[in-house]
Amino acid sequence: MSSTPKTAETDNASLEKHALEDSRSIRSLPQDADHEAAKPGLLDFEPKWYHSVFFNMTILGLCNFSAPGLWGAMNSLGAGGAASPHLINAANALTFCLMVLSCWLGSAFVNAFGVRITLMFGTAGYCVFAAGLYTNNVYGTKWLVLFGAAWCGICAGLFWMIEGAIALSYPEPARRGKALGYWLCYRVAGQVLGGAINLGINAHRSEAGSISPKVYIVFIALQACGPFIGALISSPNKVQRKDRTPVELYIGTNFAVEMKATWAMFLSPKFLLLIPLIWQTVFSESFTGTYFVDYFSVRSRALGSFCSAILCMIVGLVEGHLLDNQRWSKKLRARWTYVIVLSLQGGWWIYSQIIQQDYVRGKRSPDWQTIDWASPGFARGFVLYLVITMGFQMNYLFMFWVVGSLVEHPRDIIRIAALLRGTESAAQAVSYGINSTSLIMTGASAINFGLWGLALIPGWFVVRTIGVSKPNLRELDVDEFDEKFPEDDTSKAVQ
Repeated sequence: MSSTPKTAETDNASLEKHALEDSRSIRSLPQDADHEAAKPGLLDFEPKWYHSVFFNMTILGLCNFSAPGLWGAMNSLGAGGAASPHLINAANALTFCLMVLSCWLGSAFVNAFGVRITLMFGTAGYCVFAAGLYTNNVYGTKWLVLFGAAWCGICAGLFWMIEGAIALSYPEPARRGKALGYWLCYRVAGQVLGGAINLGINAHRSEAGSISPKVYIVFIALQACGPFIGALISSPNKVQRKDRTPVELYIGTNFAVEMKATWAMFLSPKFLLLIPLIWQTVFSESFTGTYFVDYFSVRSRALGSFCSAILCMIVGLVEGHLLDNQRWSKKLRARWTYVIVLSLQGGWWIYSQIIQQDYVRGKRSPDWQTIDWASPGFARGFVLYLVITMGFQMNYLFMFWVVGSLVEHPRDIIRIAALLRGTESAAQAVSYGINSTSLIMTGASAINFGLWGLALIPGWFVVRTIGVSKPNLRELDVDEFDEKFPEDDTSKAVQ
């Protein structure tokens, strides 16, 4: 009887001690030999390699490679490499529906378990989904595809949220574009590897159909490494930047206050205006996979996966360097990138409508044959896949850069990452749901074109404020926000 209170007392003391340790402010770096007389702005400081921004962005990139990167590699093969896109598109719609919920709850999860545990848990669901694709391909099992999609959705929402928060907060602001471009390269690196493996296995297959099951075995093994890679990430208060400024990634509220603050941010004018831009950015992902499996042979899909990934990697690195180029003001960089990226995207959707009209008519003809790389006219349809995939990468990188430019207070980073990734997931859930139906590809292309048009004016209203006005996402100053949410204690650093 007497042991129970004692245990509870001990547990409480332990929790209090842990809370005190967690409450260390990361505004000042530890005063060891590497940090003596540290002053922000000095560039002669050489961080410890395992706490450097480069190391942590590499770990984040490898997590991206092993989880969504390889998921994207399977998806780029056309409907997860399946012969028919409908079941896989329905499973992906389920994944993204659950990701909306787990993204929104992500900041509370980070508050309870910290950055490292959240990142590790977030990578754990992808290999289960790949296992479902394997059993469906080999044995025709459907339930594991849906179970894997559900488990992946729960984990992936947390992964996307914390990945976005780390990507926005760890790099120095002046180097954020390059860091984002480098990080996103790892996502398409998964596609490079997956495409190369699949191309080697399926190079002889000039017909339509599903991908060789040997490909899934490699994917499952690599995705299972994700949690172990995530364990190597540094806590925010241990990251060392070259300019000696600290990483500010705060959270410290109870669940109710956190949800209230996140909801207030969602309803802010600038975030609401960004929603159409976010939707048009990610909505094309399901379109490209369905387009590829509907029209192209197995080996052509493998070649497309490989080539588009290399193209996206190059474009991402170039765009990241241009966004950080200090020869132009931030205002000019934001506006011209917006004009260039969105203009190209509109041109590609017009080209898509032209191609789709020809292909839809062609499929109704009894003489229709699956398009192979040896087929006449292969290049025009293949190039469409490449440029739309490249447009996804360009839009995605720019969208992250815009969101990072709007965040004013460290406590907002996790919240905006949760909202950004949750909004993405909602868009992709709708997109994959639409493409799981029998909707013809001209209709799917027209929906994407319409979303692009709807995003132009609201997106411009946000982009035109970058480099001009103070980046205040919620239109509230810090004191006003503290009065509205008095329990929003930011003295606690996320570990």
